[in-house]
Amino acid sequence: MAILVYTEHWDGQFKKSTFELVSYANKLAEMANTQTVALSIGDVEEDNLRQLADYGADKIVSVNQQHLTYLDNQAYTSVIQQVADHEGADILVMAHNNTGKALAPRLSARMKAGLGSEVKELPSSLEPFTVNKKVFSGKAFANVRLKAQKKVLTLAQNSYGMYENTQEPVIENFEPEVTPDQVQTKVEDVEKHRDKLLLTDADLVVSGGRGMKSPDNWDKLEALADELGAALACSRPVSDEGWRPHEEHTGQTGKIIAPDLYIAVGISGAIQHIAGVSEAKYVVAINTDQDAPIFDVADYGIVGDAMKVLPELTQAFRQARS
Repeated sequence: MAILVYTEHWDGQFKKSTFELVSYANKLAEMANTQTVALSIGDVEEDNLRQLADYGADKIVSVNQQHLTYLDNQAYTSVIQQVADHEGADILVMAHNNTGKALAPRLSARMKAGLGSEVKELPSSLEPFTVNKKVFSGKAFANVRLKAQKKVLTLAQNSYGMYENTQEPVIENFEPEVTPDQVQTKVEDVEKHRDKLLLTDADLVVSGGRGMKSPDNWDKLEALADELGAALACSRPVSDEGWRPHEEHTGQTGKIIAPDLYIAVGISGAIQHIAGVSEAKYVVAINTDQDAPIFDVADYGIVGDAMKVLPELTQAFRQARS
């Protein structure tokens, strides 16, 4: 048996979420007394592949074929299943992001495996195999038993952490039986916006709600975000009103994010919004209403007028950085 972890990359580069995933898979492999096998699909330099070994990958399987450059759910499902069969992997670990949520159910069905989605921590037991996950939009937790011999797990972002455990890996190239005509996704053009930080990739996020009172006041949020090097976000009512673009909307019906720091300004904290940002490591809330639900989930809270607090907070960060 082996633990197979699918390691997503972005233009050949791995991010902290990938290293967190490998760290989790490595610890799970220790519990099961087996090895950690990391799978990479796409063009990744060997030096970058070796980074996976810094977090516990004993073996790295690289699939580098031109027709598999871009994600295709059906083709990638086939590739991952073939590698799992080749490595004798009974447990597959993936990130609980858009890619993982697309691939994990398909793999569970094809491998006849039990599916544990958005798990928060290592299994409390291997016999029976029991994992902990959030339910009811993060309002409760459930212990779920997976009875199938094979398991597919998706790990919630920012739930485990990165732990270095350097190995001397075996790097193996794998040629899956997936032909170009089996790939249904065709990418005709790619446009990259390099001058703007992607919300889903950001470690720091500054977000505004209706408490900002007017779109004309957003310059104060932008000043704070610029000072911190943070991405900008907003609540759904703000995007619905047309104050901000819908691509900045975070929440259950918007973008699901997991930054290290989330600063919520003038956001009341409706359950739909909290569900989209609950994986943030630290939440700072600024609101005039001391009874706002956002304070129930915030690690730090400031009760005050955002129009007064934001300039002072920006100035404090500027002085601290200088």
